[in-house]
Amino acid sequence: MIFATAALLMSSCGLYNKYERPDNVNTSGLIRDAVVDGDTLAVAPQDTASFGNLPWRSVFTDPQLQSLIEQGLQKNTNLLNAALTVKMYESILMASKLAFLPAIQIGSTQPMGSLSTLYTDPSVKTKSYSIPVAASWTLDLFGNILSKKRSTQMKLLGYKDYQMAVRAQVIGGIANAYYTLLMLDEQLRIVNEMSVMAKETWEMMKLQHQLGRMRSTSVQSAEAAYLSTLTQANDFRRQIRSTENALSLLIGQAGQQIPRSTLHEQSLPTEFSTGVGVALLQNRPDVHNAEMNLAACFHDVQTARSQFYPTITIGASLAFTNQNGTFNPGKWLGTLFGNLTQPIFMRGALVANLKVSKLQYEQAFNNWQNAILKAGNEVSNALVNYNGYNANAILEAQRVEVLTKNVEDTRALYKSSGSSYLEVLTAQQQLLTAQLNKAAAEFNKMQTVVSLYTALGGGGK
Repeated sequence: MIFATAALLMSSCGLYNKYERPDNVNTSGLIRDAVVDGDTLAVAPQDTASFGNLPWRSVFTDPQLQSLIEQGLQKNTNLLNAALTVKMYESILMASKLAFLPAIQIGSTQPMGSLSTLYTDPSVKTKSYSIPVAASWTLDLFGNILSKKRSTQMKLLGYKDYQMAVRAQVIGGIANAYYTLLMLDEQLRIVNEMSVMAKETWEMMKLQHQLGRMRSTSVQSAEAAYLSTLTQANDFRRQIRSTENALSLLIGQAGQQIPRSTLHEQSLPTEFSTGVGVALLQNRPDVHNAEMNLAACFHDVQTARSQFYPTITIGASLAFTNQNGTFNPGKWLGTLFGNLTQPIFMRGALVANLKVSKLQYEQAFNNWQNAILKAGNEVSNALVNYNGYNANAILEAQRVEVLTKNVEDTRALYKSSGSSYLEVLTAQQQLLTAQLNKAAAEFNKMQTVVSLYTALGGGGK
């Protein structure tokens, strides 16, 4: 009855309360409209976060990319270490659960056996021995053990979120590196084709020079343009090798050639239902991790409060002993005991600990709020970037089409003396730039899809 009454009183003081999500966190208007300047969405669109809920295999459908992602999920060092951290905290949580059980031990800090003699009569020897078994149990009337266990549970959930965040980063990193390789392959192909065209132009101008129809400076300009394409090709080969090495590291292998398809074979989602507000709280592992840190701090405050109350320990010991030679042979002796410790003056340590715990809770709330705002910011940026790069890709495709026709017409006119060598070189250079820009715009679209998927909390399935 006494224990039940004490527990009721402590419950009314809040020592046994569970964490509940604060309702004063700001989640409105997190994502700006990606089309209308200055507009902010105050209400989440319907079917929120559907894109972020897709399994990664449904987003990245390239079989070779899927194989690389699967290898990365098995061998990436950061992901393996995150999994080990989760296992460590699972062990810590198990220990905090066992803290509710009695502690049992054999032996004691005192000698278990001794042999003594009298100074006046050394022939008299006294043999004593004791083999004790003791058990003690701390009554958690004031929630100290319970709040510590709950705090550990929240930290474990936070580390599981961290593991999922690392998983999403690994998936996104592998996809970005893979798409970078595809872009570089495409740009290398473009430069190689342009180098063939530039060499043909150079050869054509050398022939015109030999026939006395062109100055040597024109031939030199054409040769320089051809050499420039070779230089660009070497740069792309170097970047390809470096990107292959970086991707190999992500998937846990030594640097080597990466099997892959082409940029034009990729098929990624083009319509997105993003989601804001509470959806971001549920999907983003880093946001949920920040909330779990907040919950852990909440229970740390409860732990600090419980330390102002007494600690009650009950126990029993059972020993087979001859009681310093009184009993021979030995007998079993049992003892029951209780202990109550009430802190009175701890030199301000308990008060300071409670104040620090409350301040850490406020810090954790601020970090959680900032994580939510950061998540909305990343989604907004990804959406506006996708729309911008998609528009650029369409324009660059039109530009390539126009400039391809321009190069054909200029070369034809040059052969009939209808245009100058400078017009030919300029047209070819403009076409090369447009083709490279188009490949880069397509890559940027793919990269933005990866960023949006990660920003919406995807990649964990």
